Amino acid sequence: MTAPSLIRVLVVDDHAVVRRGVVAYLEALEDVAVAGEAGNGREALDHLARAAAHGELPDVVLMDLQMPEVDGVTATGEIVRRFPGVKVVILTSFGETERVHAALEGGASGYLLKDAGPAEVDAALRAAVQDEVFLDAAVTRRLTQEMRAPRTGLGVLTAREKEVLVLVAEGRSNKDIAEHLVISERTARTHVSHLLSKMGLTSRTQAALLAVKEGLVQPR
Repeated sequence: MTAPSLIRVLVVDDHAVVRRGVVAYLEALEDVAVAGEAGNGREALDHLARAAAHGELPDVVLMDLQMPEVDGVTATGEIVRRFPGVKVVILTSFGETERVHAALEGGASGYLLKDAGPAEVDAALRAAVQDEVFLDAAVTRRLTQEMRAPRTGLGVLTAREKEVLVLVAEGRSNKDIAEHLVISERTARTHVSHLLSKMGLTSRTQAALLAVKEGLVQPR
């Protein structure tokens, strides 16, 4: 039987105590190695750039959301764009559900609460490297409750999702959308999926018709 591959992890959090606690969890796990630490998104991107130059990129970044200089949402989007082979798992707190939404839309592979135990951290890392999504149950419940009472109309969409809606209405593919917005194709696909879900639509054609109806584009 083949031994599991070593998972290399970069830990990003501006609170040293939290960061050291996560590192301690990781060091206690089998087949997991700490590839480094960073105190904010800018430091994380700099670390990844240096690692990429030496062919030593980590497999996963454990990313805090609220940090100085470059926050976790922005850093997540940049990592997905610049280092598409690196997965990002969010470290979050209950007050950050808006940022969780934004980070997932930016390509994050899941999220953990900051008080997660070693087993949950291990599960999130392994899901990420297998291109799966790990969703902390408590945060998922909060997000689900928010979705049960959504805003109406185009107000449910983020500014980026509205941009994507216009591009969908213009008949652009996910690849075209990605190139136009300078994002990954995966992120473009995620934006399309989210806007369809939020608007209760089942196809790109319905999305295009809605965009025309709302006056976002002229009928072709």
